[in-house]
Amino acid sequence: MTSLVDLHLAPSDLVDFLILGIPFGCVYALLAVGLVLTYKTSGVFNLAYSAQAYVAAAVFYEVRANQEWNLVLAVVFAVFIVSPLIGLLLYGGLFSKLRTAPPIARLVTSLGLLVAIPELVKLWFNGGNTAYGPPGLVPTFNTIRFGEFGIDTDQLATILATVVVAVALTAMFRYSGLGLKMRAVVESPRMAQLSGVDADRVSAISWALSSTLAGLSGVLLAPLFAQVESMQYFTLLVAAMAAAAFGRLSSIPLTFLGGILLGVLQQLIAGNLPTSSVLATGIRPSLPFIVLFLLLLFWPGLRKKETTDPLSGVDPPPPVPAAAIRTRGMTVFTRGLGVVVVVGGVLVSLFVLDPVWLRNVNQGVIIALIFLSITVITGLAGEISLAQSTFAAIGMFTAAQLTDNWGLPVLGTIFIGGIVAAAVGALLAIPTLRLRGIYFSLATLAFALFFQNVLVPQEWLSGGNVPTKVPRPLVGSIDFADNRWFLLLSVALLALFSVAVILIRRGTTGQFLQALRGSERAATSIGITPTRIKVMAFAVSAGIAGIGGGLMGSFEGRANYASNFDFFFGLVWVVLVVTLGSRSIQAAVIAGLSFVLVPAILSELDIPQAWAFILFGVGALTYARHPEGVVEANTRSSLAAIQRLLGHREPGATTTPQPPNKHPSSDDGTGGMRTPEPTTTDAGTVP
Repeated sequence: MTSLVDLHLAPSDLVDFLILGIPFGCVYALLAVGLVLTYKTSGVFNLAYSAQAYVAAAVFYEVRANQEWNLVLAVVFAVFIVSPLIGLLLYGGLFSKLRTAPPIARLVTSLGLLVAIPELVKLWFNGGNTAYGPPGLVPTFNTIRFGEFGIDTDQLATILATVVVAVALTAMFRYSGLGLKMRAVVESPRMAQLSGVDADRVSAISWALSSTLAGLSGVLLAPLFAQVESMQYFTLLVAAMAAAAFGRLSSIPLTFLGGILLGVLQQLIAGNLPTSSVLATGIRPSLPFIVLFLLLLFWPGLRKKETTDPLSGVDPPPPVPAAAIRTRGMTVFTRGLGVVVVVGGVLVSLFVLDPVWLRNVNQGVIIALIFLSITVITGLAGEISLAQSTFAAIGMFTAAQLTDNWGLPVLGTIFIGGIVAAAVGALLAIPTLRLRGIYFSLATLAFALFFQNVLVPQEWLSGGNVPTKVPRPLVGSIDFADNRWFLLLSVALLALFSVAVILIRRGTTGQFLQALRGSERAATSIGITPTRIKVMAFAVSAGIAGIGGGLMGSFEGRANYASNFDFFFGLVWVVLVVTLGSRSIQAAVIAGLSFVLVPAILSELDIPQAWAFILFGVGALTYARHPEGVVEANTRSSLAAIQRLLGHREPGATTTPQPPNKHPSSDDGTGGMRTPEPTTTDAGTVP
């Protein structure tokens, strides 16, 4: 019996794999070092870093291949002018203002940039098409031979560039004044400032330097990939994350070593896997995801406490929801208005819209149902999961297989798919419970990428090249093959799970999650069990996504993963929901409809649909100002304005006695003493 991987290699084979793997490993190392620089000097784990590499590669291709610039001039422009300018703009315009913001704000901002920047570049670059055969950093010659081994000039340039960067960075950090200042800022920004170091300026230089490394990596990698395509640069970023994790997000030598080892290991495994196996062919590109997941869980010292701030890990309370400032009459009015809007929208969809727009609205309602899962895991639990599209796909594939192979009623299989997705979510939650913040998000991202690259191509799961059919439900005489009936089913399920999420939020579980979100240590001290509550929240979230995924498969008629639940859609979902309001049911519904209808409207107007992703990504930049979400912020301000107009007090407001004024600077002429005013409460006036 042949094993999946046979590592009995001849010495010549091992050298071949080293030669093939080292160039990729060098690029991983360059990117990883840039990630570490920005993370340690500004506290930002920059998920948009791959977009910066993609921009440099696109600029270099444009000026070198299309505009026919001189090679040296093209390199200087793309790598040493455009790239550092991008880094300075991102830091000066965005991330310098987020230094003291909660980590989730920095994460959401970088996610928004990751979504928006590649789409913006595609509109300009090469007509939105993938560029093939990009030029290298050096002129292409024949393969250079070392005995029986060979290496081309692109690979050699990558290795030499990495060696030069490693030596230069080592010398800078050890012997230059700037390097010493950077090391001081890494150790303690406040202590560095007290010593006269301009920490903000040092961080800006670090961003420019790291962005230059991203640009260099992008230009070096393009000929190795033989194309300039944004998604390949994102998977490259995950490999760089694994190398950075190997260096514990602090050690540059270990980060270099981790990147090179990962590149060699990829080639070593790829060269010994049977090419006939779909599973085997998916393992090589998925190796960085597996390594990242394992390092996040088990690598010692990676998640060590990096601050002595006693309030570290204690998040500020979220803004007061709009419902808290409503009077009883306004609550009745707004709920009634909401019912009218929903019923009116459904009636218009059923009897006014043409079949194309009816289909779009139906898809938007189903996506809104899936977005409720983000409301649970992010809005209630306070964690950002980047695997929600994966859980939706699990529900869709489960429903497809049960109906196609077992002949079960499709409506029942949709709920079974939700149960399976919930079980997978619970299993994933158990090992990731020790993670929080960016580490939790990276672990879910690694899981999503592994699922897409290794499991989705499996015929037993997805049907292979031909997606498995998923029929429409048939309940008695009601045939949901009619899109109008299916819309009613989708709205009913959306309403059902909206009520369920509201009940969870108002119940004991919601209160426990709120306590854990504020301070896990404090919540544990009062008897709350974080493990059980977090597993429950993740399972419920995954289950809702799975039911939505099964419903989408039934609506589409096939379990089509690429067009519905690609992992990148999951990133856009998080950006959109969090921007509009992760704690709001209303925001989830608006986000779901927007995700489908905005691209459709742009298409009708002959505007490239890429602008939809650009708008979604740019919208995430408002999160730091409105962490409650744009919808919730606008609702609250509108309600407050209405109440001021009507002259209403906020419900539950009281007039409390003023303490004696003992500060001379604020003396009002009473000698620092005031007569206490009576206290007004709901029970009457208290003298």
